[in-house]
Amino acid sequence: MKFVISTQELNYLITKCLNIVAQKATIPILANFLIEASNDELVITATDLTVGIRCFTEAKILEEGATTIPAKRFSQLVRELTAVNVEISSSPTEITEIVADSSRFKLNGMSKNEFPSLPSLTGAIQFKVKQSLLKDMFYRTAFAVSREDNRYVLTGVFLLIQDSEAIFVGTDGKRLAKTHHPIEIDASFSGSYIIPLKAVEEIQKSLEDEGDAIVYLMNDKIAVSMNNTTIISKLLTGDYPDVNRVIPERCETFVTLHREELITLLRQISLFTMETSQSVRFSFLDGELKLTANNMDIGEGKVSMPANYQGSKLEVAFNPNFFLDILRHSKAEVITIGLTDSYNPGVITDLEGAVTFSSKASPLFILMPMRLNEE
Repeated sequence: MKFVISTQELNYLITKCLNIVAQKATIPILANFLIEASNDELVITATDLTVGIRCFTEAKILEEGATTIPAKRFSQLVRELTAVNVEISSSPTEITEIVADSSRFKLNGMSKNEFPSLPSLTGAIQFKVKQSLLKDMFYRTAFAVSREDNRYVLTGVFLLIQDSEAIFVGTDGKRLAKTHHPIEIDASFSGSYIIPLKAVEEIQKSLEDEGDAIVYLMNDKIAVSMNNTTIISKLLTGDYPDVNRVIPERCETFVTLHREELITLLRQISLFTMETSQSVRFSFLDGELKLTANNMDIGEGKVSMPANYQGSKLEVAFNPNFFLDILRHSKAEVITIGLTDSYNPGVITDLEGAVTFSSKASPLFILMPMRLNEE
């Protein structure tokens, strides 16, 4: 194998693949990139046996072939190169030589035959979707996914395909994010998939604001192909909970609030909560929302903002950091929150012009209330 490629292009390629490489590889070959050169194309592959990535680009191929090379050291080296182009060649003994201007380096690799092959996508159900839309749907939901391994099925984004619609859900049991959008797929097809968070995050990084992506669906894996990159992931196994049970069908009260102002006030008031008791009291009064937090060890904070609320006093407590996460993943100038009482979940959307909304609104965020402490 021997090829010449722009150093900048090579660095871009290996940076995209590096995050997939296993941090603590149980099998030595998983710490390597697979590098293949053929037909004026360079392909770099990485896998941790759960998530795999294949990136390709044009290169001047002088001799076709393939080898594997230590991923971390190779990426560090290429990042430090100042030459415009780099020439890379491998020997039958799996020694890869890197030549950049007057600099020469040799890295010991391993045989390509030891590298696990990525699964075939033959026979997969597929649909096309705008990259910007897929990126947005992951953005709106992935933040709410559980980071605790003991809730295994909640550590991924749930994808449900039914009635020619893609529904994405993320939840950790305390908050929930849901969005959906029509897709071009056979209306009779339905399926459910739990995509590991690592795969979702890597797909998000590769998605751009222009162009289409192709999503491949299989019983035990999912793949997304975009911009000369394909990411394949095993799916999480298990039964995802029926999230519709926690989404209120209707709310008694709807209040619209200025998103940026609420973010500012929540950041201030959250300073008066502790990790063990992150609770802020939301008091809705005529034309006003008051936020209160007090802690014996820290002190007390009280802030307020205008709100289009009319009626008797309504109080509910929420975790300020969870609420902030929702606000950061909203995009409109105002958000609408639907409430029933102190004990039922708050329903939040940034759907423009939402005065009332149904459980089918998209995006939809659910936040479980906390116990109201006596003031």
